[in-house]
Amino acid sequence: MNWRIGWVPLSALLVAQAAQAQSVGYEETLAAARAEQPMLEAGALRIQARRDAADAADELPDPRVRAGVMNLPVTGPAAFDPYAQLPTQLAVGIEQEIPNLARRRARYGLAGSEIGIAEARLGLSERSILAEAGTAWIGLYYAQQRLALARDSLDGLRDFVPVAVSAVASGSARPAESLAIRRELLEIEDAITRIEAARAAARARLQRYIAGSEPVAAGGAPLVTVDPEGLRFALEANPELRLADAEQRRAEAAADLARAEKRPDFGVSVTYGHRNPDFGSVVSVMGSVTLPIFTDRRQNPRIAAAEADAAAASAVRADRLRAITARFEADLAAWRSALQQWERARDQLLPLARDRAQLETASFAAGRADLVDVIAAKSALALLELEILEREQIAVEAAAILRLTYGEDRP
Repeated sequence: MNWRIGWVPLSALLVAQAAQAQSVGYEETLAAARAEQPMLEAGALRIQARRDAADAADELPDPRVRAGVMNLPVTGPAAFDPYAQLPTQLAVGIEQEIPNLARRRARYGLAGSEIGIAEARLGLSERSILAEAGTAWIGLYYAQQRLALARDSLDGLRDFVPVAVSAVASGSARPAESLAIRRELLEIEDAITRIEAARAAARARLQRYIAGSEPVAAGGAPLVTVDPEGLRFALEANPELRLADAEQRRAEAAADLARAEKRPDFGVSVTYGHRNPDFGSVVSVMGSVTLPIFTDRRQNPRIAAAEADAAAASAVRADRLRAITARFEADLAAWRSALQQWERARDQLLPLARDRAQLETASFAAGRADLVDVIAAKSALALLELEILEREQIAVEAAAILRLTYGEDRP
């Protein structure tokens, strides 16, 4: 068979895959997650809608036009004759209601609080998107690292297969030792299968936030360290607390609006009446004022309800602060634990495994160890290195979540 026949389509396939692959770094992923996301676009539109509504929140109500016939007789000699009697007139007028200033200010404050709620909810959406995109990139990055390491380890173990076959053929090794070597290879192959699935899942999660069909995590991983005190200081600026503050302001504005109902509202109207020319046309100017009486049965219950809602909103805000603080401390403890486990495996377990692999290799070369012992030591070393990468991923993800949720990487 001519190898050039199969090389052309294979090379074309590799070129097509390279064209589809898109290298993306961690910071680039976060930047892409902040831009052109449908959820964030929806949040921005909600903010704009509430700002537009707030512009008219303290405006006067629309004026009202009145028109009709006044004092038209319906009996007697002048029945249905608009010009026969003095009081009869064809009237047209305009009325304007003027709510009290406290009511208008409360309405404006209520509209402003709705803007704050929309902004806080957008911040929550941004935080959630950044955390999901960041952890997806980290998952893809470490899946790539583990996959490369596992494949290299598998290739290294496969180099011992011919040696084992020769040893069995020469009678210097038992036939069962070749089965033990195959078992070690299968364990590495199973690890590769799991890693490939993890890579595919992380890639699928990442594709939600960035363009490109085959994203590849490029560059270095984010820092595994955080500033606990700085993050703790920034808890008051958390989007969940900003949302609670905005909801509290809305409840307080609703209470102000309820109290404003105890103040009188005003109104003014102007009417022009056209009559028989012998009597002359007339103009009427009238004013009105509401009378907030019987407040114990009308305004006061609504005020009490609104003030209770405001007090409840304040309690909810305090509870959210406690919940956020508790969640932060739990996340911080999880990060410390993951960091310590990774450092312990890297600094203590890994040197021991490497020393064991070197000693078994040296003993085998000196004829004091079996080949299966060398294979077991190298397989254990490979699996430990994969585990260390997993521990590192957990620690890096924990640090990234802390920063994205509570700290400097948050928008």
